[in-house]
Amino acid sequence: MKKDRIVHQVVIIGSGPAGHTAALYAARATLKPLVFKGSAPNLPGGQLMLTSDVENYPGFPDGLLGPALMEKFEAQAVRFGAEMREENIVKVNFANRPFIVVTENGEEVFSKTVIIATGANAKLLGIAKEKELMASGAGVSACATCDGAFYKNVDVAVVGGGDTAMEEALFLTRYANFVTVIHRREEFRASKIMVERAQKNPKIKWQLNKVVDSLIVEKKPPRNQEALVGLMIKDANSDVLTTLSVDGLFVAIGHQPNTELFTGILPLDAKGYITTKNQSAKTDIPGVFACGDVQDSVYRQAVTAAGSGCMAAIDAERYLEHLG
Repeated sequence: MKKDRIVHQVVIIGSGPAGHTAALYAARATLKPLVFKGSAPNLPGGQLMLTSDVENYPGFPDGLLGPALMEKFEAQAVRFGAEMREENIVKVNFANRPFIVVTENGEEVFSKTVIIATGANAKLLGIAKEKELMASGAGVSACATCDGAFYKNVDVAVVGGGDTAMEEALFLTRYANFVTVIHRREEFRASKIMVERAQKNPKIKWQLNKVVDSLIVEKKPPRNQEALVGLMIKDANSDVLTTLSVDGLFVAIGHQPNTELFTGILPLDAKGYITTKNQSAKTDIPGVFACGDVQDSVYRQAVTAAGSGCMAAIDAERYLEHLG
């Protein structure tokens, strides 16, 4: 090994709740973690950077903005010695030790352990105003558990035909007047029991063989901000357009874990998520750990991501202790 080569104890790829919590715990263990937060088009800070109001994170009874929460996460990790770099990792080599991660500028960075916290992105419809309304919390969401409580006593819609869409629709009936499920076919990918449960709920309506063509937006007080007031629905067979008045649209067509970098290197499950071992953050490669939404297709909450980031840091610390 070259004398001038710096070998880090911990390198963390990703900077959402999982990555920052891993950085905090690793830093408090005096491991001086190096965090690659990502840069455009990736999103430093994770999906919470697209979330306006966060009201379900413990310790903040009045709620706060998603970006503000991530700033607090990062500041706490930095306070204990974590180093942050706003760069993407474009290549990894886990075959050799120390491990090598390569930045977008071509720099090779060496580390004894790597924690992967690259997250997952909700699949969106790709229509105008969708991302803007999601970022401002003005009518579009990809998480009923996160945002359902903001839609009390109004009509909302859910797009999708899988188990997630049925679960989202059923959850939203706790708050909304009515929930309309929009699906491009008559058949569902969802399990039969989930479809039957949704069909039996009197607060759920159906728009089958339909797709969302566009969003209907108006400026609303008190901030004169653009907000969703309806959808333009297109018949998948006839292309006939109709309108649907709703105050909320929940997109439930799946999530895409950010695992392209690790395809063929680490085992992925059928949905493309990194598999971890025995309820830990350990992957099949000793010294490589995964946490947060990149390995969690079930809960996908900031608090569970943070918890798994803690697990990853503790697993990495114990691994390094084992190395001596």
